[in-house]
Amino acid sequence: MESPPVVVGQRVRAVLDVALRVPSLFITDAILNLPHDASAGFLSLLLQLALRLLGVVASMVVLVLSRRALFKFYMITTALGLAATSVLVNYYSTLHLNSYRASSSEAFGLEFLPSNGPSLWMTLIILQLIFGIGFITLLQVQSYSQLIILNLLIPTVGLIIELPLGVQQILVFVSAFVLVLYTASCLAFRFKWFYYSTKYTVLLLKHMYQVYGMQLMVEDAWKKIHFPDVLRVFWLTRLATQAVFFFYVVRLSSVDSGEVSYVIPWNDFWDLVCNLIINGCDSTLTVLGMSAVISSIAHYLGLGILAFIGSTEEEDKRLGFVAPVLFFILALQTGLSGLKPEERLVRLCRNMCLLLTAVLHFIHGMTDPVLMSLIASHVSSYRRHLPVLLVSACLFVLPVLLSCVLWRYYALNTWLFAVTAFCVELCLKVIVSLTVYTLFMIDGYYNVLWEKLDDYVYYVRSTGSIVEFVFGVIMFGNGAYTMMFESGSKIRACMMCLHAYFNIYLQAKNGWKTFMNRRKAVKKINSLPEVKGSESREIDDVCAICYQEFHTSARITPCHHYFHALCLRKWLYIQDTCPMCHQKVYIDDDSKENASVSNNNVFVVPQEEPAPPEPAPPDADREADQELDEQNLSEDDSVECDEEEWTMEPHNSTSEEHVSDDTDSLGE
Repeated sequence: MESPPVVVGQRVRAVLDVALRVPSLFITDAILNLPHDASAGFLSLLLQLALRLLGVVASMVVLVLSRRALFKFYMITTALGLAATSVLVNYYSTLHLNSYRASSSEAFGLEFLPSNGPSLWMTLIILQLIFGIGFITLLQVQSYSQLIILNLLIPTVGLIIELPLGVQQILVFVSAFVLVLYTASCLAFRFKWFYYSTKYTVLLLKHMYQVYGMQLMVEDAWKKIHFPDVLRVFWLTRLATQAVFFFYVVRLSSVDSGEVSYVIPWNDFWDLVCNLIINGCDSTLTVLGMSAVISSIAHYLGLGILAFIGSTEEEDKRLGFVAPVLFFILALQTGLSGLKPEERLVRLCRNMCLLLTAVLHFIHGMTDPVLMSLIASHVSSYRRHLPVLLVSACLFVLPVLLSCVLWRYYALNTWLFAVTAFCVELCLKVIVSLTVYTLFMIDGYYNVLWEKLDDYVYYVRSTGSIVEFVFGVIMFGNGAYTMMFESGSKIRACMMCLHAYFNIYLQAKNGWKTFMNRRKAVKKINSLPEVKGSESREIDDVCAICYQEFHTSARITPCHHYFHALCLRKWLYIQDTCPMCHQKVYIDDDSKENASVSNNNVFVVPQEEPAPPEPAPPDADREADQELDEQNLSEDDSVECDEEEWTMEPHNSTSEEHVSDDTDSLGE
């Protein structure tokens, strides 16, 4: 087990690995949101485009760096920042400070440094020492480190001994020039390492692409750089910064109006929240960041629901992936980031309503298998049933409340029609699940074989599937109307094609396949003989599928095995063989005819005995005896030939070994 300091160090490195990638997203977002100057010339526009592209590429390269390379990049960047700060401090202290008054003559009218001379000198010396030590530590300088620190202190020494102003400026310039030369030389010596590291990275990526493909490469990079966490921190940091700025503006406005209060009024607070939401999705990167936040919320919501209903399925934990993908697709489909602020807020609320209905549908997909498993395993504990039933009730009530609220405040349009259709479909799904649950509970309560149960369950589920298919067709028509008359886009067209394939075509195909399989199974069952009444009770055996006795009736297979009709029908959904001996239970008429035509050699008509062979004439017997004698002679000859070949094989093998020995000796 690892010690606590090691664990803390790993967590700190993981936090820094995420935090140090966030500035790249801020720079990329700022570059992409820069305004375009339409009055500029062609060359100016081309230059601006090239600079923006270069900035975005550099930011993306920093974003996808490995942890070690990222830390080294920030170490070098921080070292360069310390060097630049040291030069600026020397320049500021030389031009804007008076050694007698030791106060700031400019810079916002504030006194940044002590008022007496020795305190000023000590402060400048300590600052330069901090800058110098930090520079040589981060840049990992191994030679001339003392001279670098002394070089940074020379302008401060000139200020202390009160050299002429021109001489002090020359010292500042010389110190900065020496520092630049030394930094350039250090970076030049490291260029070789940078070149080989870049070459190794390119070769590694090429090898990974050839072996694993592009998809696995992207997934591996996605996990290594913790991109969802980076997007989440970027969006929350941006939101917090804007919240502080808006709060400061509201406070200034309240102070100007003469109202001094630390509590923001409700109207101002609502405006603040609306502005934050509007600015939180004003670009593609911010939409991705909001998707990452929604992913985190949906993930923990899904885990909470799974823990509440007692499910352990791994596939049900995909809510944190489905919800952000749907939100991002809706944002792209509606052009959310390119709308005006007022329209963006309205569109975002509509997208969130659609996302809420989709999440409720996914939660129903999580609860329905748990509900069916409880009744299949005959769990009698109310503590297991009550959470699932409570979630199912919420899934029925929430869509009803959402539809009522939306119909009260909004007029009918394509968006409201879509949300209402999703809500009604979800309510029907819940009704179907609870109806099937009730049927199975009734069957388990009476402990009697209910042969019509499977039919009732099939009728209920098929009704729900038909209604769901009808709603899918209606939603396709609603989407087609929206695309043609309201807001058509390529993304919407692609989504409509996917909807038509998965929710209409595949659903109709699977439903028809299920119907035909059931029809064939019923036909097979009806073709088998049936034992009813007292005869079924006289069977001294149990059904090999459900291990229950025969109380009402039984079906007899051609191999003389007894089964319940319901059990055998469920078995025939899967395969056509007997569960006991694996013989064919039912053979179609077509297959019987094909078998009778193809089996020409030993075909025997059912329920008919084969005809006896006719007696052969005496001449035929003589000819047959002659043929047998000739055949025996040929067999004897073949045996003799085989014996001769068998005796000749050792000689041939020895000669071959001799030849091989000779070739070996020649080779040597």
